[in-house]
Amino acid sequence: MDLPLIVFVAVYAVMVLGAVPWLRLDRTGASLLGAIALIAGGCLDSAAAWRTIDIGTIGLLLGMMIVSAQLRLCGFYTRLTRALAARDTTPERLLLWLVLVVGALSALLTNDVVCLAIAPVLVDVCRRRGLDPVPFLLGLAAAANVGSAATLIGNPQNMLIGQARAMSFADYLLDGGPPAVLGLLLTWWLLQRAYRGRFERGTVGDAAPDREFDAAQCTKGFVVLGALVLGLLFAPLPHEVQALCAAGVLLLSRKVATREMLGLVDWQLLVLFAGLFVCNHAFAQAGHLDTLLRWLGDAGVHVEQPVTLFVTAAVGSNVVSNVPLTMLLLPAAGDAPIAGPILALATTLAGNLLLVGSIANLIVVQQAERLGVAPANGSWSRVHLRTGVPITLGTLAIAAAWLWLRHG
Repeated sequence: MDLPLIVFVAVYAVMVLGAVPWLRLDRTGASLLGAIALIAGGCLDSAAAWRTIDIGTIGLLLGMMIVSAQLRLCGFYTRLTRALAARDTTPERLLLWLVLVVGALSALLTNDVVCLAIAPVLVDVCRRRGLDPVPFLLGLAAAANVGSAATLIGNPQNMLIGQARAMSFADYLLDGGPPAVLGLLLTWWLLQRAYRGRFERGTVGDAAPDREFDAAQCTKGFVVLGALVLGLLFAPLPHEVQALCAAGVLLLSRKVATREMLGLVDWQLLVLFAGLFVCNHAFAQAGHLDTLLRWLGDAGVHVEQPVTLFVTAAVGSNVVSNVPLTMLLLPAAGDAPIAGPILALATTLAGNLLLVGSIANLIVVQQAERLGVAPANGSWSRVHLRTGVPITLGTLAIAAAWLWLRHG
């Protein structure tokens, strides 16, 4: 019995489906169960399994999650969203400010956290102003995805790519920054055209209570974040060490308990990463990855070629999900300097195509449904598709053109 192959196929089948039918086993559970099966089946011993996990990537993710938690706990996201909504401006201009601010935040903080923190407040401020929350929620999700493509710390797959390929934070900023900025402007333009004349809802609701804003803790969070960004740009220390040092400084607090900070860490995502590291290593160690690449090469699909890699990453991210696909493609992407930026931009920007293409999309919709927000003319999947397709195609075209100009 070829256990590594069986486990790999089973785990990635769940990555496609999202869950196991008739069981409450999701992607994270499947990756963990796959790793357990490989260890129990003798394919790897416990020590070897631990060594397959990229501690640098896990450390970087953990550090950035704690930095993001600091800003959530101090009430920064609530205060910022309220300030945007208080502006005396048109719905179109409000949408522009939202897209630009969310895009900037997502470039420096994990995009999923930004969506989780802003979505409930955004729904509330839209109701208070008599606006339909749907276009603003779509703008939140799309801007979080596009903005996170700008840096190596904007989302989990970019962190993974940056760690695996030892990419420079500053060099990638030149690859990802301009397409992200242009992509945010395109996102706003497409959304405001799609909803022109249909922003108002007509009914005004009462304000929901806010999380108390703590200016001192907010200042502390941004001082640490600013120092971290400068360190990533100029300091020689590994990225994960700098992120963990920043997290350590924030954990030294007289007001915020460690339990509160760690309670906002996405442990599910960290376990997903760890399980996939083990499953992918066993699959490659058994020789199946080389076999798969030879089979693709014989079929004329050479993933190491830039155009093929770009298309494969964009399409595959909406089939398998971007994090598992990134792990699968990294060993096959080749050594060309352009491979890292291609993977980062294509897997991130493709997340706007389908509702299930990005965790950020799902977080926004889950928060909206929890608060009783539903599109008036169709399901969330259909409504998202109407703007998601042009946003995805447009931003991918911008990214492809920029990479071609940068790298020839």
